[in-house]
Amino acid sequence: MPGEFDFIRRFLHHFPKARVPVGPGDDCAVLAPSRGALCVTTDAVVEDVHFTRAGFSPADIGHKALAVNLSDVAAMGATPRWFVCALALPRDFPAAHLSGIARGMAALAREHRVDLVGGNFTSARELSVTITATGELSRPPLTRSGARPGDWLYVSGTLGDARLGLAHLKAGLKRGAAVRRQRRPVPRVALGQLASRFASAALDVSDGLAQDLGHLCTASGVRAVVELARLPMSAAVRRELGPEGALAGGEDYELLLAVAPGRGRAFERACARGGHVVTRVGVLSEGAGWVIHDEAGRAVRRPGGFDHFR
Repeated sequence: MPGEFDFIRRFLHHFPKARVPVGPGDDCAVLAPSRGALCVTTDAVVEDVHFTRAGFSPADIGHKALAVNLSDVAAMGATPRWFVCALALPRDFPAAHLSGIARGMAALAREHRVDLVGGNFTSARELSVTITATGELSRPPLTRSGARPGDWLYVSGTLGDARLGLAHLKAGLKRGAAVRRQRRPVPRVALGQLASRFASAALDVSDGLAQDLGHLCTASGVRAVVELARLPMSAAVRRELGPEGALAGGEDYELLLAVAPGRGRAFERACARGGHVVTRVGVLSEGAGWVIHDEAGRAVRRPGGFDHFR
């Protein structure tokens, strides 16, 4: 039976040597920022909450654990640089599965040139992977509180796919675009960096647009009007879940962005040149809260989003 330090060596084997003064192996990593301020985020993926071992491969788990943290860094408009990883493993956890987690995580880390600089292993009843990621800012950070009345609201990609993927997994389906969106979310890092030149506020859509838009409105002290017909949905989401699935579905990890109207067209052109798909879904105004309008301009019922404790 491999021990803790065997697990550490096996896990680190899949990552390149970190480009930092002091990396894994000491009590702390030592980092050397080169640009400006740092932003720091932490998030966890936990067995039977964010994934099941029957529905996710070890590589899927490793990818998702890092991706959800990189999505937070992207929402700030930052460049990912370093991360630490804490793994809690059941005592009978197969060493080969640990290598799979590392491979999935390392592949995404290489894609975004982000270094593993430390971490921890412990035993637990269920598998969990907790990551703390840091990013460097070359411009002022995008926050939830920067939006202003008159700003246009944009979302990236399509909404509701991860929720549909979860439904498919529960139904026993193992393949398809929606299942992949649930297992392997794509952090919009390059879009976040581009948006930092144009946007006044941003956050990632992790708990559903309906809930996350409320966070932006509260933080910025504005009111939002969203046009139901503008919501970007895949054909499968439109057919199987409809607009409510796009509004309430969690784990999309798309970006929600507020852009001043005078910069909106330039932002759209920059996104098109960079290959980023964004859709203008509404506008902000003075007031509080938010409302959804159908094609006739009537307010429709607002669905809730994901909450870990409800």
